[in-house]
Amino acid sequence: QGARRLRLDAELREALREAPGRCLPYAVIQGAVRSAKETLSSQFVEGCHGVVQRLTLQEHKMVWNRTTHLWNDCEKIIHQRTNTAPFDLVPPEDGADVSVRVLKPLEAAELSLETVYEKFHPSIQSFTDVIGHYISGERPKGIQETEQMLKVGTMLTGVGELVLDNNTIKLQPPKQGMQYYLSSLDFDDLLQKQESSVRLWKILTVVFGLATCAVLFFILRKQYRHQREKRRLKQMQDEFRQAQERLVREGSTEGGETLKNACAVCLSNTKACVFLECGHVCSCNECYRALPEPKKCPICRQAISRVVPLYNS
Repeated sequence: QGARRLRLDAELREALREAPGRCLPYAVIQGAVRSAKETLSSQFVEGCHGVVQRLTLQEHKMVWNRTTHLWNDCEKIIHQRTNTAPFDLVPPEDGADVSVRVLKPLEAAELSLETVYEKFHPSIQSFTDVIGHYISGERPKGIQETEQMLKVGTMLTGVGELVLDNNTIKLQPPKQGMQYYLSSLDFDDLLQKQESSVRLWKILTVVFGLATCAVLFFILRKQYRHQREKRRLKQMQDEFRQAQERLVREGSTEGGETLKNACAVCLSNTKACVFLECGHVCSCNECYRALPEPKKCPICRQAISRVVPLYNS
């Protein structure tokens, strides 16, 4: 949008002389293609001449996808050659003595090449070839031969850097990193096309930005819930440990003596007998009578030869 639009007339040279360094960093110029020296002739179409010629051999084949179990179309460029000839942009009407030399046309985006010849050569396959193709997973379809040309007389819109070198006006790629264009569209259509592309990228940016925000929100919420659950479990563990410590303190202060003299079997009655010959005092009379025969000490598992009653005073 900020490119300066200029007409291809006698005033163009004066505008460049007045510009700093005789250079316009980004300008728009429109004119017809004219060969500066010799033209390129089509190899297949008689009487077709141009300044850019691109010959392409492209292989078409079917490739077996092991994931989807389907045959997919695949294209591969076998050979491509591009020939160029020096050319100028001149006014479409005759009589105006002004021209713009176009430099490095292959670096331009939107370079409009017209397809002047196209032919598809299908591959001839025998029965053994078909079997081999099914085994290898590649089934060739044929070779497509294409010739594209930028014809003499084509109207081009050039967007780039305009420089006045001696008495020659040159259009070349901009040095500030801006895009270089050579298109058959006029400037308004080219600008609308770029705006549509920018609009699409803006929409995709907004959509992916919202999706990213949503994913980050769910991740952060999940992390918050995890941390909250972790803190709740830690708080419960702390409360349980404090309750245990409180019970231990209460038991040691209030019923320590009772727990010390309690029967090791039932933990409710008081110890009331001494087992001999081991000498352990660990059971009440009821638990001693409930021991299976032969009776053994619950502490050391030695045989009990006799029992001496224990009296606590």
